[in-house]
Amino acid sequence: MNSNWPTAELDPVRRLRVLAGGLHAVMYADAHLDLPFTEVWAVAGDLEHELPHLVPTLRAFRCYPTSEDRQLAWAYGPLGHRARFDVLLQTGWCLMQSRYVVGGMAAVSEGSGTRFAVLGGLRQPWSTPFQRALRPLGRSRGLMMVDRAARRALVRRDRGPAEAHGDR
Repeated sequence: MNSNWPTAELDPVRRLRVLAGGLHAVMYADAHLDLPFTEVWAVAGDLEHELPHLVPTLRAFRCYPTSEDRQLAWAYGPLGHRARFDVLLQTGWCLMQSRYVVGGMAAVSEGSGTRFAVLGGLRQPWSTPFQRALRPLGRSRGLMMVDRAARRALVRRDRGPAEAHGDR
């Protein structure tokens, strides 16, 4: 094998797009936000306080660090259901997986703003046709999540993170 083979590095948003394609994810969307990377990622990376604002079907998301960039998390729905998630959280990259669901967020600086992406899908092989059929709805839901993240970043800018946490 030749060690001089070309390699390609993908930024976090491109990695999430590739992951969405490989998973046949029901939800993938990305958009340019006219906000600095630090403000966008302050929202995306604050899973316990901000994820319930971004995902309407979450009542709470509790994280327990297991290493520098990995966490065990519990997601709680509005009707009392819960799910355990393994989380990989790094600057610009978040991947969350439960037994049945995968979710992710990614961000990169782009010009004077940030490109922000979200992903949601099912991990079961039988779900591929179902996810494909729902993809048009998933894209619009993803764009709504991107918009919520932008609005949350503005709230945090105006009020500060601690004061913004109480909003729902």
